[in-house]
Amino acid sequence: MEIYPAVDIKDGRAVRLEQGDFERVTVFDDSPLAAARRWAEAGAGWIHMVDLDGARSGRPVNAELVRETVKGVEARVQLGGGLRDMAAVEAALGLGLGVERVVLGTAAVENRDLLVEACGMYPERIVVGIDARDGLVATHGWAQDTAVTALWAIEDVSLPGVAAIVFTDIGRDGMMKGPNMESLKAAVKAAGVPLIASGGISTIEDVRAVAEAGAAGAIIGRALYDGSINLAEALRVAAEVSD
Repeated sequence: MEIYPAVDIKDGRAVRLEQGDFERVTVFDDSPLAAARRWAEAGAGWIHMVDLDGARSGRPVNAELVRETVKGVEARVQLGGGLRDMAAVEAALGLGLGVERVVLGTAAVENRDLLVEACGMYPERIVVGIDARDGLVATHGWAQDTAVTALWAIEDVSLPGVAAIVFTDIGRDGMMKGPNMESLKAAVKAAGVPLIASGGISTIEDVRAVAEAGAAGAIIGRALYDGSINLAEALRVAAEVSD
């Protein structure tokens, strides 16, 4: 199982939100690059970056900070937030930003043609973000609720060329209360591609439980920044369970 330290960008800084609420924000580093470099130097092979401003506005906002981070760290970068058309996808994956993978959330849910086109052009470099609030998909930076069940969406977007699905339980995100293991296990079962767990992972025991549930990855944010989880230990436990 891969460990993905989260670097979420808002107003140019590395932050964490509580339950996706832009009014409940904690700044952990004034420099997203410094945050990403810290995790890469500690052994992370991936960095999960989210342009929160982009997710809210519907278009990439922090491209320069992303580009700076991609060039400045010895880790692969997975980027989400505001990528809602092919031009944005191509800019992120091409010479513009040079990220390894992009995460399509709202775009994948609302525009299947875009998802299919992106997977055809960039197979295994497209990740789909399914964000769930009380079992239903939320879109547009988690600001809009839908009537679509998360499990149905997970099955629906498990298409050829999709590298993985990031499944986020919004109610647990940033709350340090542990992941919703029942919903995670159901999501892993429903997914036809590797599933990355996100939301609430706050102890090393949570890391072990997520790995044992069959997740291919775990995105960890607040728990790394405040020291509740040691990255080296998380990487070791993930490797042990995977073996």
